[in-house]
Amino acid sequence: MGLLVNGQWKDQWYDTKDSSGSFKREAAQLRNWITRDGSAGPSGRGGFKAESGRYHLYVSLACPWAHRTLIFRKLKKLEEHISVSVVSPDMLEHGWSFNTDEGSSGDSLFGYQFLHQLYTRNKADYTGRVTVPVLWDKLQNCIVSNESSEIIRMFNQAFNEISGDTQNFSPEEKQTEIDTINELVYENINNGVYRSGFATTQEAYKEAYTNLFDALDRVENILGQKRYLVGEKITEADWRLFTTLIRFDSVYHGHFKCNRQRLEDYPNLSNYVRELYQWPGVAETVNFHHIKRHYYFSHTMINPTQIVPVGPDIDYTNPHNRG
Repeated sequence: MGLLVNGQWKDQWYDTKDSSGSFKREAAQLRNWITRDGSAGPSGRGGFKAESGRYHLYVSLACPWAHRTLIFRKLKKLEEHISVSVVSPDMLEHGWSFNTDEGSSGDSLFGYQFLHQLYTRNKADYTGRVTVPVLWDKLQNCIVSNESSEIIRMFNQAFNEISGDTQNFSPEEKQTEIDTINELVYENINNGVYRSGFATTQEAYKEAYTNLFDALDRVENILGQKRYLVGEKITEADWRLFTTLIRFDSVYHGHFKCNRQRLEDYPNLSNYVRELYQWPGVAETVNFHHIKRHYYFSHTMINPTQIVPVGPDIDYTNPHNRG
C-alpha cells in the first residue's frame, strides 16, 4: 500500500510512530459532487451534472469502502448509466493494479497498469494515498470524488430522473439518526477493524479491539429492538455496516485479530447480514475470492507467508429470521 508524493509513486506503508502505534486513516481529498443540474454540492466545485454514460467508477471487489458504491449502483439501477472497472485483489509494491491475470477487469478508459496513474492524470503533482473507489468524469477528464460515503449519496439522489428509481436510502426525516449511527459504525466498526489490524502496539490494538466489540454489542442490541439500524425501513446506514460485516468472519476475525467472537455468534447480527446479503442484487456484488485474496496476500507485514485460508465455510443463503 503506497502513496504518491508530488506525483511520484512511493511504496510506503502507514507510519504509526507518531500516533503511539495507532492507525490513522487519511481523509479523502477529492470531494466534488454530481448533482441533478450540475450545481455545486456540499464541497468542491460545480459542473458535474448527472448524465447517463458520463461517469466511470473504479472499484476493488475486496474493499468495503468501494463495495458500498457497487451496492448503490446496483440498488439504484445505475449499471447501464455508470460504467465500472475493477482492480486486481493483489495490492503489492505498485498499489492497486489493472493486471487482468490477477483478477482485474482492466482499465477500460485509459488502459493503465496501475490506479496511481489515474490520480496523476487528474493532478500531475498529487500527494496522498491512492484509494478506491474513484468516480471519474469522462467529459471533464477528471476525478469527481474518491470519498465513498459521498459517492453513495450522489447515487442515491442525483440520477433518479435518469434511472427512474426513486427509492431513497437517506430520507430527510431520518437524516439525523442516520448520521448518528454512521458515526458510531464508521469510527468503531468500519474503521475499527483496520485500527485493530494495523495497530503496531499492544495498547493501540487493545483500545481498537475493545471499541470494536463494544460497538458490535450495541448494534446487536439495536437489531434486537428494530428491524434495521434506524427503524423499520432499510437505509444507507445498513449498507454502510453490511460491507464490513460480510467480511468479518472471513478476514477481520483472524487476519485483523478481531477474535473475541465471530459474527456468526451474534444471533441478531448473523441473521441481519444474511437478510442484506439476500437482498435482490446484493449477492452479485460480493466476491469472497477477491476479499480473502486481497487481505491475506497483500498485507505481507501481517501475513508474510501470503497463505490465503480456505475457510471459513459460511452459507449466507441460509434462511434468516428477520421476516
